Amino acid sequence: MEVKIGVQHAPREIVLESGESAEEVERVVAEALAGKTQLLSLTDEHGRKVLVPADRLAYVELGEAAPRKVGFGAL
Repeated sequence: MEVKIGVQHAPREIVLESGESAEEVERVVAEALAGKTQLLSLTDEHGRKVLVPADRLAYVELGEAAPRKVGFGAL
């Protein structure tokens, strides 16, 4: 699933492909926003971990991963 994270005072958003379900990502984000943890921690499909301070979160957008197109054919 595709996750987009907006960070306050940052010109670009963080985009990652996560193997977790939408419910799992939503739970982790809710815990960070509730103050249970100080960092939002997500792992992408390649095992890289993304850490964002919870007090700097602007938004988190959850969406389904789009299939990647291969080739140079005209659509």
